[in-house]
Amino acid sequence: MNGRNSKSPSSDLGVKHLNITITGKVQGVGFRETTKIVANQMMVNGFVRNEKDGSVYIEAEAEDLFLEEFVNWCHEGPDRSRVENVSVSEGEVKNYRNFEVFKK
Repeated sequence: MNGRNSKSPSSDLGVKHLNITITGKVQGVGFRETTKIVANQMMVNGFVRNEKDGSVYIEAEAEDLFLEEFVNWCHEGPDRSRVENVSVSEGEVKNYRNFEVFKK
């Protein structure tokens, strides 16, 4: 805090950007569509896409509390999925306006 007042509304809200890679049985099980529904419910913006290696990649932005819940959900995934690993790293906030499913 360094004794300074924060002037940016997004920093006041604690908006963070996460890069999430999910491995396991996560393609062909409705993972991307379910992720969009969950993200919209949790007020998370960003996108989800399938990767060539069989994983799912997500960029997610929201307040800390919502991101924590979202990542918890990523460990479960939709009913037909079998999540083996969730890798999460912080990135630069890109100010996404909504959550999209990218289809290749």
